[in-house]
Amino acid sequence: MLKILLLLLSGAKLGKLLTTGGTMLLSVGAYALMFGWRYAAGFVAMMFIHEMGHYIAARRRGLNVGWPTFIPFVGAWVQLKDLPHDAETEAYVGLGGPLLGTIGAIACYVLARNEGSQWLLAVAYAGFFLNLFNLIPLSPFDGGRITAVLSPRIWLLGVPVLVGLFYYRPSPMLILMAVLAAPQVWKAITYRSNSIEAATYYKVPGRTKWEYGAYYVLLLAFLSLMVHDVHEMLQGAAAAP
Repeated sequence: MLKILLLLLSGAKLGKLLTTGGTMLLSVGAYALMFGWRYAAGFVAMMFIHEMGHYIAARRRGLNVGWPTFIPFVGAWVQLKDLPHDAETEAYVGLGGPLLGTIGAIACYVLARNEGSQWLLAVAYAGFFLNLFNLIPLSPFDGGRITAVLSPRIWLLGVPVLVGLFYYRPSPMLILMAVLAAPQVWKAITYRSNSIEAATYYKVPGRTKWEYGAYYVLLLAFLSLMVHDVHEMLQGAAAAP
């Protein structure tokens, strides 16, 4: 009986790995049709590293979390089977993705400069941009989960950012994110500092708020700088004879 149980458990784990691996390969194939297989593989790797940041952070806080799942041209996510019990835990899990994702992008950037590889530099740019995009201070973006530790009202700052992005570069993905964010915007509008939720879920020590605020601002500034600089490098290389 024990052997059968172990076999079933191992089969379940294998099924999760096959789901992650299969959706990753599907995404690589879809992106390769447009951008070539090397860039596609690198871009999916950047997404995987980002999602594993969430996975590791959630496991460190004792939360039950699924392996990453990918959908081409939509993105990737990890399923939190146990929801965070407070805003600090949610911010911790939210910060894990952009933090590890930024480290992965930096490693790709260093490798690209050492090898003089333009396609690796393009992957590094995608990694920096991906993590910067996710720092929009509006839930369900990672930035919304991080800044919620300060106050859900900060999500209102993310609305003009999302609108500006759509105006600059319209995308069905941005429309989808706006639909998902709509209930959170209403929550930010109706949030009251004297509510039960503020006294329980969002009750966080001032020092902790300052720490997460500093992490967020520093990561936002670094990624903005890298996105700008790497974009300039790519444009310069494209314009060179």
